Amino acid sequence: MKFVDEVVIKVVAGNGGDGCSSFRREKFIPKGGPDGGDGGDGGSVYLVVDKGLNTLVDFRHSKIFCAGRGQNGMGKERYGKAGEDLHIRVPLGTLVYEADTGDLIGDLVKDGQQLLVAKGGGHGVGNIRFKSSTNRIPRKFTKGEAGEERELRLEMQLLADVGLLGLPNAGKSTFIRQVTKARSKVAEYPFTTLYPHLGVARVNSESSFVIADIPGLIEGASTGAGLGIQFLRHLSRTRLLLHIIDIATYPNVEQILEQIGVIENELSQFEVKLGKLPRWLVLNKTDCLDEADVEELKSGIMRQKTDMPCYSISAISGNGCRELVQEIMNWINTNLVSEDSVE
Repeated sequence: MKFVDEVVIKVVAGNGGDGCSSFRREKFIPKGGPDGGDGGDGGSVYLVVDKGLNTLVDFRHSKIFCAGRGQNGMGKERYGKAGEDLHIRVPLGTLVYEADTGDLIGDLVKDGQQLLVAKGGGHGVGNIRFKSSTNRIPRKFTKGEAGEERELRLEMQLLADVGLLGLPNAGKSTFIRQVTKARSKVAEYPFTTLYPHLGVARVNSESSFVIADIPGLIEGASTGAGLGIQFLRHLSRTRLLLHIIDIATYPNVEQILEQIGVIENELSQFEVKLGKLPRWLVLNKTDCLDEADVEELKSGIMRQKTDMPCYSISAISGNGCRELVQEIMNWINTNLVSEDSVE
């Protein structure tokens, strides 16, 4: 399935039905009086979250969505039927913007959550409504109101606790395969990950967290180079970023620090908030170096980057992965407690 995370659609609510101008005409009742009924309300358009969806691919070909029109009122005091509401299913984590102005309309983060995006037109009233002691034969009626019509930009952002980032071939996909049941593509060439993946890392029967893997970043990504910048928005909601570093290809402190600088620059260029998220350094491919060399690299990095925890793993063999997962779970639980106490 093609991954689609941004679309523009048009939603059109139904018009309200017109009121009716009618008079009762029956045998032996020469002065029956007005009996025109009201029209029905127009149908509204709602966006509804469906956690079973994970992409906006269903909107590739369907771009215009219309709710039902209200039925016109009829004689004999018959009211028109209301137009049918339209419910459009969208994935969890969908942001809804006004296409023309860019204003945020809604942030859909709960399964089953509904958002009214186009309100149906009000109904017109029949001439029976204008009957009075001084106006016994009213011919006045009103037409139904037009339903709202607008263009929306839908942007999907994955909901995850932990986001993976790093240069291409750093081992992000191998790591997520190792600690979750996600089956990201792994190969010996850059950009094997072409779109984001989600995986659930389970510590035990009661504790788990969600990991998001995005395509690798390269220098200049914030100006359009490579693929990663297109999907960086999916890390905006995460609590923690894991910066995976390939120490087999870059086996000295200076090269690793240069890697870190590239990623930090791209994050800050893309969004200041993203650059300020908590971030851990994870030295991957430790199976390619001696243990002493790994410790020396780790010590050298920690002397330069004192504000970031640093861990070492081998994603391919699994060495250190479970320990890292446990540390992440502990960190998430601690921060959840802190957030609850603030509230």
